[in-house]
Order: sequence, then C-alpha cells, then structure tokens
Amino acid sequence: MPRRLALLALLFAAGEVSAQEEGVVPLNGVGRISVEGGWRLSSNQTFYNSFYALPGYQCSQDCERGSPGGPFLAGSFGYSFMENIELAIDLFATGEQLKLTNAATLSNYTYGALVGLRFQTLLEVLTPQGIVPFVGLETGPTLVFSEAKGVGRKELLQQPWVGTVGATFRLSPTWGITAEYRLAFARGQSPYNELKPPAGVDANAYKGLASYNAGGNWFAVGITYMFPPDPIRPFSSL
Repeated sequence: MPRRLALLALLFAAGEVSAQEEGVVPLNGVGRISVEGGWRLSSNQTFYNSFYALPGYQCSQDCERGSPGGPFLAGSFGYSFMENIELAIDLFATGEQLKLTNAATLSNYTYGALVGLRFQTLLEVLTPQGIVPFVGLETGPTLVFSEAKGVGRKELLQQPWVGTVGATFRLSPTWGITAEYRLAFARGQSPYNELKPPAGVDANAYKGLASYNAGGNWFAVGITYMFPPDPIRPFSSL
C-alpha cells in the first residue's frame, strides 16, 4: 500500500509539472527584469530659435538645427501584484548632441530612476506563452546635465513624467522580447544661459534662452527574464 501511495503521488506531481509547462503562465505574481537599448529623438526648434536670437550668436541662413538623437539604455524591474497591474522601477540613461553654428556643440544627458504602474493584459497568440501588451505612467528623480566645450556645464534635478506603451513577446515561461516606446516630458538649461553678454548688452540677455528638450521620444527593444509565480501546492499545509 505505501508503495502504491508513493507511486500515485509521483504521478500526480509529474502531471502537475507537465500541465504547468504546457499551459500559459498567468500574469499575477510574475516578476521580471528587462534590459533594453534603443534611440532617443527629440525636437528642439524652440531652443534653436531662441539661441540664434541671442546677441553674438544671431544666425538667419544655413543655421545648424539638427536634433539627430542619441542612444537610450534602460534596466527595468517589475512585479505583477495583480493580473492586470504591474509595479515597475526603471533605471535609464540617454543623451544627444545639438550642433550650433559658430558655437560649441551642446551635449546633453538625462539619467535617473522612474517608478510607476503599467496596465497589462495577456493575449494567447503568436508565441508559446502569448503576448503581453501594456501601457503605463512613470515619474521619478532625474538629473538633466549639459555641457559645451569652453562654455561650461549646467545641472538640474527634475521630476519628469513618462508615458510608456509596448509589448512583451513571451517565448517561454522565463524568456521574452520586449519592444517599448516612451514619451518623456523634461526640460533642461544649457551653460549658455550663464554666459556674460558682450559689452553694451543687457546683462540678463542670455538668461532668457529657452530650455532644451531633455525628454522626447525613446524607442527601445530588449530581453526580458521572468520569474514565474510560485506553483500551487494543495498539500503544503498537511
């Protein structure tokens, strides 16, 4: 009899593990780590218009106005405390260079931490473990830093608001590919704001230089590792 009970227990456990491996893992209780890389694009026409109106930097033709963008990197940590809601913490860094006519290039960097919620659902299509589309809103302490050679540096501590939308393609219970787009709202000041104007010009002439876009559009693709929820053990209390 004991041998039969042991064999029955083994068969039950094997069947439970097989069902978990073959079935789609739910979202509730799943933790994840995502590592993403991509590109940042932002519009800075307001900054350029203001800069080329400054005394000593006035420009009307063939003026540099490009915002080519720059790299974006992020490490994201999440936990789904409900089936459709995930608490997320993101660490990120991004930057770009703004070329200026007859002036030193303005290099700017934005990096910090974001905390927020993502609303998600599970679509059992295309991949073995389905697709998880999500939308979210995040905010957190961020350092906005800029520098121009021979001009100086400028730092600001900000709290940007970032909207995010994307999807994770779950290839297995533990691995997936995530594609994500973030729209960030943050502004920064340049060291040109602190320059002393030429003689005979209002001392505060450069103070009114428009801020540059320290947020913008962030596109990223990365790898996600997921921690499945603990398996149900119906006899654990016996």
